[in-house]
Amino acid sequence: MCRWAAYRGEPLYLEELVSSPAHSLIEQSHCATRAKTATNGDGFGIAWYGDHPEPGRYHDILPAWSDCNLKSIARQIRSPLFLAHVRAATGGGTRRDNCHPFVHGRWSFMHNGQIGDFRASAPADGGDARQRSLHGPHWLDRQRAFVSARPAIWSRAGSLGAIAETLAFVERLAEHLERKVLVRFTAALSDGHNLYAVRYASDWKAPTLYAAPMGPSGGYCLVSEPLNDDDNAWVEIPDGTAVIVGENGVDVRLFGTAGAAPDTSRMGRVASGKM
Repeated sequence: MCRWAAYRGEPLYLEELVSSPAHSLIEQSHCATRAKTATNGDGFGIAWYGDHPEPGRYHDILPAWSDCNLKSIARQIRSPLFLAHVRAATGGGTRRDNCHPFVHGRWSFMHNGQIGDFRASAPADGGDARQRSLHGPHWLDRQRAFVSARPAIWSRAGSLGAIAETLAFVERLAEHLERKVLVRFTAALSDGHNLYAVRYASDWKAPTLYAAPMGPSGGYCLVSEPLNDDDNAWVEIPDGTAVIVGENGVDVRLFGTAGAAPDTSRMGRVASGKM
């Protein structure tokens, strides 16, 4: 299962998440501790925002631990908002266009998890031109689910609303086709201003998600698993929760496709920054 990390706040060097910590994302690429698979060696990627509205991106099919340029780039690039990902392939082949984060215009997106039996219920025509331009000829089930949220949904419901409507559509489609509904989904996305994250599963067994303050001026880091052994610094985000990190701090809210309420006992700690 893939691992990822994201940050928004005062500019930091990418190495603060990617390579420097004791349990950095590069370390997690070959020794993840809170995932079903310890090795995430099927590619990696980073997307970061700077002086332009659209993000820069660097990704490749090499394992993160073996790419000779990744540490150098992470040490030199400083950004107020960035996403980083190491991949454990579950389908779609080991190709550069299947390596997260994905970008389209000003948006960047990455995830881990699964949508059970999605290919059997997905359209067979390969999707529209927007989908093909975003991901190339090989598809992953969660990528297709993500881009199936058409612009009309985004403009009406916003980013989190679009994700909720898309996941709800997948669940309804599975039920209609009399297939098992299984969505396990943890994702991060950004428009270059805010950082959004979602932890959701139809069986309440979503991949892990943690949050911690980082940086000198109220920045926040969201990760699949903690970057160090300081358990007091990290709060696990409950299942059925969305997190928004913006210029005014952190907003934590319920997230779901059917109105089910998660365990919110730790959400106040996340929102207040009292880690």
